Amino acid sequence: MKSWSSWLASEPSSRQHQFLESLSPEALHLLKYEWQFWARAEQLPPPGDWHAWIILAGRGWGKTRTGAEWLHQYAAENPGCRLALVGETAMDARSVMIEGESGLLATMKPWLRMEYKPSRRRIVWRNGSIAEVFSAEDPEQLRGPQFHAAWCDEVAKWQYPASLDNLLFSLRLGTQPKFVATTTPRRAPIMQKLLELPHHEITRGSSYDNKAHLPETFLQRLETIYKGTRLGMQELYGELLTDTIGALWNRAMIEATRVTSTPGLVRIVVAVDPAVSTGITGIIVAGLGSNGHVYVLADATVHASPDAWARTAVRHFNLWNADRLVAEVNNGGTLVETLLRTIEPGLPVRLVRAAIGKLPRAEPVAALYEQGRVHHVGVFPELETELTTYNAALGQASPDRLDALVWAVTELVLDPITPLNPRIRGV
Repeated sequence: MKSWSSWLASEPSSRQHQFLESLSPEALHLLKYEWQFWARAEQLPPPGDWHAWIILAGRGWGKTRTGAEWLHQYAAENPGCRLALVGETAMDARSVMIEGESGLLATMKPWLRMEYKPSRRRIVWRNGSIAEVFSAEDPEQLRGPQFHAAWCDEVAKWQYPASLDNLLFSLRLGTQPKFVATTTPRRAPIMQKLLELPHHEITRGSSYDNKAHLPETFLQRLETIYKGTRLGMQELYGELLTDTIGALWNRAMIEATRVTSTPGLVRIVVAVDPAVSTGITGIIVAGLGSNGHVYVLADATVHASPDAWARTAVRHFNLWNADRLVAEVNNGGTLVETLLRTIEPGLPVRLVRAAIGKLPRAEPVAALYEQGRVHHVGVFPELETELTTYNAALGQASPDRLDALVWAVTELVLDPITPLNPRIRGV
């Protein structure tokens, strides 16, 4: 779903001018305050009767703006309500959530103005709604007051989990108390507590989602410093770096063998775990090094129709000058091969069928990781999250990227066949 501003930007310039010229000067002035117009779809509250909206996203995603706009909206729709504003520290609450460039003062609406009273740690809207300001450094501040709703910022960095506990006890006004938590994720006990709350909705995002409104030099600088690191996955991609008990992979295993370049590659394959109808198709590119190790080169997974994912797979086959395309046919049968060969006749395709369960297929691949024989060339956040959170013992459906990776590694070292055009490549 696109935002209204995204829709307008995609229209021809003549339509853009026509739309803007149709607005009165007053409407044009007020348009800049209409968050529903400017927000990306994921920055708007999710539907449903949720209690907690947890936004886990990278730096610059727009978390502060989203939290501020949500609080303004709640205050406007519920005159006279009592709200809590909780920052990591008192300084953070004031300098980021209230006075920051995307904070409450900067996003205040002309039709519902508010007054900030620093000495009383209070914000008062014209319609009688009141927000009290708290620091998560002092959990006892939150013992006693009661609220209809709350906005909490950078919860993952809160030093005292009791601050979250006391806040939850204080959300007892009205028929459906709500709170929004905006944070860059990090591994901490308070994050586990947050994610175990009932009736919660999670929005995830990366810094790149908001690239249109970020200085290009900002992203370039962060990429130069953090690309290919665990900190980059957390701070840029908003990934919560946790491991699942029972998972075959863990973060330390992947991190220990991560590289930024490869030796000469003697084979490259594109592996596909296809969706028969429109859905997620796992597409992984991997190569076999001259040292006998496997190098994961790209994650080209797409949510698309069969024709679209097939074209994506063929495009990456040609882009990487691969030897073979490996595709699972358990669901698609001959349709998969027909699709691929229709796009590129003569394409060297190996069709594979899962004769054993997903766990027995995945275990030997995970063992190669443990032996240090599989390397990720850079960072693949979605793939690595799937690997480290999949527990077959729980009956979970095997993720698409994981399946494609297993087929790629199996093709290269566990069940190889003679390549069509073996040669040393530099990547």
